Amino acid sequence: MNGLRVVPTWRHGRERLYVCLKDGRNIAWYDREAGRVNIIGDDRRADVLEVLGPFLTGSVTVGPPPVPTPAELARLSLHPDDDLAPNRPGEALLIDLDRAPGPARLLRPDPRRRALEAEQAVGELLDRLDGAGWHTLHSVPLPGGDRVHHLAIGPAGLFAVHTVHARRQRVRVADPEVAVGRHEPRPLLRRVRADADRASHALTAEVRPVLALVGPADVRVVTAPREVRVLRDTELAGLARLGGVLKPADVEALHAMARDRRTWTSGG
Repeated sequence: MNGLRVVPTWRHGRERLYVCLKDGRNIAWYDREAGRVNIIGDDRRADVLEVLGPFLTGSVTVGPPPVPTPAELARLSLHPDDDLAPNRPGEALLIDLDRAPGPARLLRPDPRRRALEAEQAVGELLDRLDGAGWHTLHSVPLPGGDRVHHLAIGPAGLFAVHTVHARRQRVRVADPEVAVGRHEPRPLLRRVRADADRASHALTAEVRPVLALVGPADVRVVTAPREVRVLRDTELAGLARLGGVLKPADVEALHAMARDRRTWTSGG
């Protein structure tokens, strides 16, 4: 054995297989769609091709990354356990439901499953912004067990998106409270602002809060929310039409920083 292992990732319909050393560092990756194996350094070329052998299909080009950028190199040096980019929408809920699925029959649906449905719907919509120069991270952990449901990074800036399941229900917003259907109002906007503030602190950059309502029948804003954008899920694509704030290089640098789990666990 050559001490290497292959770690598959799948994101936005594109598969990559990373070749890692024992300490978790990546030294190569295979892009199936491009038919290319990119190797950092040529000293382990034979070992890389040996471990990737069972996965290679068709004609494959082998060589160094065509144009390695600082953001790409930072990503490649990131240990897989610290990389948040592969997180699926609702990752934390998926793990929680897998560990504790709950009783098979309940009088009422498990609220975690409705929350998961909402996060998956919003996550899919945000992931579609990739073609417009955006990156979205899902289930970004915050100290203390909290998390940002989605962190969208693009030309218009950074947005901490908190999702709420409101399918066929009326939503009433009176800052800081949000009432969904017949449920009691909750001071949800305080949490949305607090999560964005904590993300701003970790990234040393402005992160704006967004409350995304999934499938509401009606939205009534009684008191205009301070700083928070309240959007229906169908309005999220509008983020891509906002004025440019960040250059492409800044987007890549912030994404490289945000996807590192240590960015969130070492700060406040």
